[in-house]
Amino acid sequence: MSSTYSPSLRIELIGAGAQAGTWNTTTNSNLGTIIESAIAGYVSVSVTSANQAFTALDGAPDQARNAVIALTTTTVANFNVYAPPQEKTYIIYNTTAFTATIFNSTVIGNTTAAGTGIAIPAGKKILVFSDGTNFYSVDIFNLTGAVTSVGNVTSLGSFTSAQLLGALTDETGTGAAVFAISPVLTTPNLGTPSALVGTNITGTAAAFNIGGNAATATTAAAATTLATTNFSIVESGGKLFFKYGATNIASMDSSGNLITLANITAFGTP
Repeated sequence: MSSTYSPSLRIELIGAGAQAGTWNTTTNSNLGTIIESAIAGYVSVSVTSANQAFTALDGAPDQARNAVIALTTTTVANFNVYAPPQEKTYIIYNTTAFTATIFNSTVIGNTTAAGTGIAIPAGKKILVFSDGTNFYSVDIFNLTGAVTSVGNVTSLGSFTSAQLLGALTDETGTGAAVFAISPVLTTPNLGTPSALVGTNITGTAAAFNIGGNAATATTAAAATTLATTNFSIVESGGKLFFKYGATNIASMDSSGNLITLANITAFGTP
C-alpha cells in the first residue's frame, strides 16, 4: 500500500506493509526533520515578487512547515506571502523595510488569497495563526506587573493626557501633560520652589507677599500703589498721594510741590 500525507504538515504516512526494512528512514525523517521543523524550525525566505507562495512539499523539507519564518525581499515595495490553506501557527519576522502581509492561498502553491491576511510592519516580529482560510494575530491583554519597553513608545499606540492620567497612581493635579517648551499652566500651585526666575511676568499680583526684605529690588515698573500695613503711596492725576489708611496726609506734584495735612518739621528727629 502506498504512502499518504497528512494535510497540515504533509508528513508521510507509511501504508500498511509498505517500506519493509526501510520504514525507519521515513520515520526518522518524519520525526527528525518534518515534525522538528514544524515545532522549532527557522527558515529565511527571500521574497522576489509582490506575491510569493511558501514552498510546501510532501514528506520533504520546505518553507511553509517551519515554526519561524524570517522574510527578506528584493521587491523594494510592500509584498504578500502565501501559506498553504491549512491550520498553522507561525512567528513571522519581517526583516525588511516594507510591510509584508501573510495570507492562506486557495490551493497549495498559488498566490490567490483564501481569506483575510495579517500585515506585518517593517522590522516587526508577530505571532499569527490560521484556520486554513483566514490569518489572525495574537492579542495581548490583561498584562500585570511592570512592563518594560525598549525603543519607541509609539509602539504602544497613541493615548490622550486623560488616558495617561488614568494609568498613573501617584500623580498630582489634573489636565493636560506638560512639556518643557512654552507650556500653558492653569492655576498652578508651585509649592516652594528652590529657584524661580520671574522674567517678563505680567498681570496683577493680588494678595502677593514678599517674605524677608526687598533689598535687592531696584525697579517697580508701572506700579501705581506701594503699600505697607497702614501707609501707602498712590499715584493719581499726576500726583503722588501719601495715605494713612484711607486718609490722604500729603501729596506731591511733578514740580516738587509738597502739600501736607499737618505741619512740616525741618531738621527734627524722625
